[in-house]
Amino acid sequence: MAKIVVLMGAPGAGKGTQARLLQDRTGLPQISTGDMFRAIAQEESPLADEVRAVQASGRLISDDLVIRIVRDRTNRPDCRNGYILDGFPRTIKQAEMLEALAKEQGHELVAVLIDVPFDVLEKRMTGRRTCPVCGEIYNIYFKPPKTDEVCDRHPEVKLMHRSDDVPEKVRVRLETYEQQTRPLLDYYAATGRLHRVDGTRTPEEIYRDVERIVLGQ
Repeated sequence: MAKIVVLMGAPGAGKGTQARLLQDRTGLPQISTGDMFRAIAQEESPLADEVRAVQASGRLISDDLVIRIVRDRTNRPDCRNGYILDGFPRTIKQAEMLEALAKEQGHELVAVLIDVPFDVLEKRMTGRRTCPVCGEIYNIYFKPPKTDEVCDRHPEVKLMHRSDDVPEKVRVRLETYEQQTRPLLDYYAATGRLHRVDGTRTPEEIYRDVERIVLGQ
């Protein structure tokens, strides 16, 4: 049976990397709600008008509107054999709506959590440094440059540290994720469909486990 993969993970867990690998290697399309909203806002349709009106008002997009957008996108031919959801569901109500959609589409649903301890996530984000010239990404804890704060390939350039990668902001992001996502983890665990994958390993090692879960091997 075709699968809907609900890919879950805190900021910095490597969820995006795994979604891209899955898409490239299994052919399942990665469906990002953020990308969908941006794409729809450029269209000319009643649905696009509705999305633009909500965005202009500053209100949150309602669960009902989100599921309509997800249904519209996932009913396209490229999703016939399943798809990967990134950023959805975010609430129990959305999860329940997704259950109905999965049944409607005849798909099986599986939730995969890229599990990384918060102290590791904090180091991943606060230690991140980027070269403004070549885009090379370093980490002062896990992958430091040869010389402090300068790129190996461009030693004349000081590495950039993103303003939202400071410890105080990172902790807020992680705490927010924990509060919002914990109910969803409990929801999928209660039905035996939550699979935890150790996210502290290399992307390839993580991917092998994710692929085995998704392909049912």
